[in-house]
Amino acid sequence: MSAKKTVRGSRFDQVFGLCNVTMLILIVIAMMYPLYYTIIASFSDPYRVLRGEVLVAIRGFTLDSYNYLFQEKLIWSGYLNSIFITATGTVYALAVTIPCAYALSRKLVKGRMVIMTYFVITMYFSGGMIPSYVLIKQLGLIDSTWSLILPAAFSAYNMIITRTFYQSTIPDEFYEAAKIDGASEFQIFFRIALPLSTAIMAVIALYVAVGHWNSYFSALIYINTPGKYPLQLVLRAILIMNQQIQSLDVSSISDSEELADLMRRQMISQTMKYSLVIVASLPMLMFYPFIQKYFVKGVMIGGLKG
Repeated sequence: MSAKKTVRGSRFDQVFGLCNVTMLILIVIAMMYPLYYTIIASFSDPYRVLRGEVLVAIRGFTLDSYNYLFQEKLIWSGYLNSIFITATGTVYALAVTIPCAYALSRKLVKGRMVIMTYFVITMYFSGGMIPSYVLIKQLGLIDSTWSLILPAAFSAYNMIITRTFYQSTIPDEFYEAAKIDGASEFQIFFRIALPLSTAIMAVIALYVAVGHWNSYFSALIYINTPGKYPLQLVLRAILIMNQQIQSLDVSSISDSEELADLMRRQMISQTMKYSLVIVASLPMLMFYPFIQKYFVKGVMIGGLKG
């Protein structure tokens, strides 16, 4: 009797496992297909994309959308600006967040719960867009790249995650042993805390870097010079220009060559939106695999307890 139950149980487990694997495969396909379609559509002929022929493979391979895209001079300056903003903003955010979280994780710091309460309040209440603009203007940062870096340097959420990491990962005995050996607080921080916080630093770096790379609204408010636009704002301008091209009336054009060129531009503008997604996403997709193992470890450890 027990043998029959074991057989039935094993069969049930096999069927259940097979259903789980099948469901997970379908979910992965549903999540990955939009990105896959974006890639193949960006390299396919615009006419075939609009006719719905591009579903599982590239049809009529062409680089026209990328050629038109990279003919825009602002693309290159936008890339350089975004790289500078992302790199500088990430390093500055780590330099601000890590020491603050470490200090608030130490029980010997008096009034740390009051300071934590102050930081948490800022997560729910802010001055708003107009007071922020007035502050940036009074600081003389309008039309400056630093207006995109300095205000976004500190995040209470990132600080809380980092503080939780220090509290749940590094035992107090490490600090006590270092104190007995005569180490100062700065030596404890730089020689013990920092070397052991590689995982959470990778997590915070990824959060901040992705936020800076994808941000465009702050630049839309504070930056006036096109040469200082980050990449996302440049791509937004190109997308708006393509929409204007699509809305042009071709019936008013009499010259055949000009008409053919305009119609070609209208067709390419339909697929250029896919190349815009690839250009905007590729750097972060290339950056993520290098810190994936640290990212997973940091998220798991940082979420153990608050």
